[in-house]
Amino acid sequence: MTLATLSGQPVSTLTFGTMQFGGKADGTESRAMYDAARAAGINHFDTAVGYTDGASERLLGPMIAAERDDIYLATKVAYDGGAGAANIRAQFDRSRTQSGQDSVDLLYIHRWDGETPLEETFATLAEMQQAGSIRHIGVSNFAAWQVMKAQAVARAHGTRIDAVQPMYNLVKRQAEVEILPMAQDQDILAVPYSPLGGGLLTGKYEAGGTGRLTEDDRYAERYGLDWMHRAAADLGALARDLGVDAATLAVAWAAAHPARPAPIISARSTAQLAPSLAALDFEMTAELYAQIAALSPAPPPATDRLEEA
Repeated sequence: MTLATLSGQPVSTLTFGTMQFGGKADGTESRAMYDAARAAGINHFDTAVGYTDGASERLLGPMIAAERDDIYLATKVAYDGGAGAANIRAQFDRSRTQSGQDSVDLLYIHRWDGETPLEETFATLAEMQQAGSIRHIGVSNFAAWQVMKAQAVARAHGTRIDAVQPMYNLVKRQAEVEILPMAQDQDILAVPYSPLGGGLLTGKYEAGGTGRLTEDDRYAERYGLDWMHRAAADLGALARDLGVDAATLAVAWAAAHPARPAPIISARSTAQLAPSLAALDFEMTAELYAQIAALSPAPPPATDRLEEA
């Protein structure tokens, strides 16, 4: 799916995630990272109503105000409270107050809600779209079957899902089984998060550094398997042989999937962000892509008829 800003510019091949704005990155550092992302050509910015208790949107809104038509703004609602009409509208109103923006280009439902009928969720989103409050609709953390079920409901309301946001990186490859092929087939833009695996694929933990894996139990468990750390070490060794940063390889590899996703990069500082930005200009050959892919196990295909896969 080719999404574009209001001024008609296609969205950039990488997305900048502002989850750290107002948290690990203060206002000054957040502004510096925004400027660095813009200088590199990024025009797609991702946030959520609840990121850093709203500080992410409060910081990002004024940054984009002077060039709003050239920015593709995505936010997310309904991580908490369900995807019912009242909660979607209440959280979106909070989002607009926080960011100072009347509308967004892309609104995601942050996660699957099995308790609320999809008809209610997508009737609400269709109404918001028709009113001009949102331009495109996305879903985050949905399985492929959930996306397609929701897509059928969306179509019944005269709209469609334009973007999907899964986790995807070299050691979290489940999206390759159905989500990314589905996105490619259905002309849905995939905007995967965590291309650096919580910092694992940068090599900093191997060197004794700290970050999400040492500070957040969820990330420690998510990336706690020995083979993941071996894959990260192997990626680091390959990066040293090539004379590039491991983070550059990790981001460029995720972006090079045939579905042509737009991975979300993020950081706490401009220094930390630089290697990910470098992926924009990195040439990922088919041979190098395959070499990096071989560093971690690929998930089995969706069908169990392996002899025909």
